[in-house]
Amino acid sequence: MKKLSFLVSLITDDNDYQRLQAASAEQAAQRLGADIKVIFAGNDSIRQSEQLLEAIQSPASRPSAIVFEPAGTAMAQAARAATAAGIGWAVLNKEAEYIHELRNTCRVPIFSIGSDHNEIGRIQGEQLGALLPQGGLVLSIQGPAGSAAAEQRATGMSRMKPVNIELRMIRGNWTKESGYNAASSWLRLSTSRTVPIGAVASQNDAMAVGASKAFEEQSVGEERKRLLGLPFLGCDGVPATGQTWVRSGLLAATVITPPNAGLAIEMLAKAITIGTQPPEHTIVSSAGFPTLKELAAKARH
Repeated sequence: MKKLSFLVSLITDDNDYQRLQAASAEQAAQRLGADIKVIFAGNDSIRQSEQLLEAIQSPASRPSAIVFEPAGTAMAQAARAATAAGIGWAVLNKEAEYIHELRNTCRVPIFSIGSDHNEIGRIQGEQLGALLPQGGLVLSIQGPAGSAAAEQRATGMSRMKPVNIELRMIRGNWTKESGYNAASSWLRLSTSRTVPIGAVASQNDAMAVGASKAFEEQSVGEERKRLLGLPFLGCDGVPATGQTWVRSGLLAATVITPPNAGLAIEMLAKAITIGTQPPEHTIVSSAGFPTLKELAAKARH
């Protein structure tokens, strides 16, 4: 049998979770003795589409399968081109309606795998309840408009948070820089001075840390002390960053979201080898860090 080869297309290399995705994919390929190439789209869906179509349309370097996390759409055109060319296809962290249709017509494995982003939002909503038992105003830093993950996390958090917690939303783009810029813009609003917030809840750890840096650099005196004393919450919980930031006190909490790119490669390799279809969609569970009991104890002190 021909040696397996995988192309892994990820959103950006300026994000801890995306780099963890790359590492998990590379480790899986190494265990399998397969070739792998990891590329990043620079948060640009058009660039990602061009990269994918170029790989699909190059017979000499055509991979056995493609694993990709969409920077925008789920790339239906690229999926159809890939499966028609005999290339397996796995979508990470996004629903793709075309998968069901293509599974009935193609011979290669095609499926999706992802976290339950509603669950991630619900966990963060519970964390806010533990940290702010008296309620209050929370600055919510969400991912880009149109991102299914951002929308689902927002829905989950809104449904789970206590009714005495009010959200003020600003948007970032999953990076520290975007969190910094979003928080900086919010600080320039006159209302940011008159309505004190009780916490900052970001949809990923990187944006939370970027916001903390903005508060540190762009406030002074008592206001700076108050802002930096707020609990900052994130998501992703990468061991070397998010979890470490919680242990150091830079973040109050995170939601551990395990990488799934490596699992996707293992599922593709097995399916290609034995000629079967994996489940149409696989969910990877998330968990809050630290526990709600620990957060509640922190709030009492």
